[in-house]
Amino acid sequence: MFLGRDFVIQPVAVIGAGPFGLSTAAHLRARGLPVRVFGETMVSWRDHMPVGMLLKSTPAASSLDAPQRGHTLADYCDAAGIPRLVADEDIIPVETFIAYGEWFQRKLVPELERVRVVSVDRKPGGGFELKLDSGELFTARAVVIASGLSGLAQLPPELARAVPDGPSPTGPVSHSSQHHDLSRFAGRELVVVGAGQSALETAALAAAAGARVQVVSRGRGRVAFGAPPWQQPKLRPESPFGRAWSLWALSYYPQPYRYLPEGTRHYLVRRVLGPLGAWWLRERFEEKVEVREVSRIVGAEAAAGGGAVLRVQGHDGGVRELAADHVIAATGYRVDTGAMDFLGHELRAALAVSRGAPKLGAGYVSSVPGVYFTGLPAASSYGPVMRFVCGTEFASPRLAGHLAAAHGNGRG
Repeated sequence: MFLGRDFVIQPVAVIGAGPFGLSTAAHLRARGLPVRVFGETMVSWRDHMPVGMLLKSTPAASSLDAPQRGHTLADYCDAAGIPRLVADEDIIPVETFIAYGEWFQRKLVPELERVRVVSVDRKPGGGFELKLDSGELFTARAVVIASGLSGLAQLPPELARAVPDGPSPTGPVSHSSQHHDLSRFAGRELVVVGAGQSALETAALAAAAGARVQVVSRGRGRVAFGAPPWQQPKLRPESPFGRAWSLWALSYYPQPYRYLPEGTRHYLVRRVLGPLGAWWLRERFEEKVEVREVSRIVGAEAAAGGGAVLRVQGHDGGVRELAADHVIAATGYRVDTGAMDFLGHELRAALAVSRGAPKLGAGYVSSVPGVYFTGLPAASSYGPVMRFVCGTEFASPRLAGHLAAAHGNGRG
């Protein structure tokens, strides 16, 4: 594509092919911008979520936003000839959601390049230089970072000290994102640390596979489950996450969120909609998993004969040891631009951050013009809705509109 005789229009690079990357790329393509999209479709969902997982989100919160009609989860169900998933009571298997994302990609982002971006940095003359693992170098006018959960798994310091080389499925301590098939724990003693959906569902799936499981919840994080749809309050506004004024505002009006005080923003991202198990998980969890609520984790270490020993302090102040064959930390993710090793040193140093997360302005642009973030890295600027697929409805058209206005003339 050319502007005049000698000027090649530089493409926009989208890094990531999960829900936010695919949705953003579809909106950019609809605006006529040349786009190169890199990554494996739905890779985090396919490789880092356990077999048998069911989505906590309702169907209303699980559609990727598209620039034209006909690409919702319900539309996919119709195309695939399977029962429609539309009601709040309908539960979505992860395999169905992955297949939906792949269908969305084939229809709206067919030119996806299944290669990895090794590095991104600014070019002195403008634009950004990207290197791919194929060895190709090229220049992009703007870069959208939609790399999802990759590299952001969080391990509490008390557990991290037990694994100086990092968590591993074959070591004493791992992270929940490292387990695709929990049947390997059949007949074994397992401790799962956490009280959110990831911890509770990991524990329930492992127990169903034949493991003996304890869930350890820390501090004020008590194991609890949401109310089923038919018990939601009727006189409050409806949102994709339930009926509540706060959820309604955070879902449909995230724009003012970035003007809140820094501490308030980070607190809400951590606490809204979690930690809490899905309503349908209760019967699969209770009486099958032992729960131990503690004040804090003191430490962990590899056991002499294999396995792990977890030291915990109870609410009464006493410390005790929990022995297990393995400890899984279902302790979530922490956004840290410093952990995004594909960003060049100079580019990382130029990004303004707030507790590790990029500070974003209108249109999801960072402090470096031409660099945009969407999905989880945008949550500290735009709120908890960015942790969920339905956040694409707000983010994707606004990001694409801002980028088109700022870099759509081919001179970026």
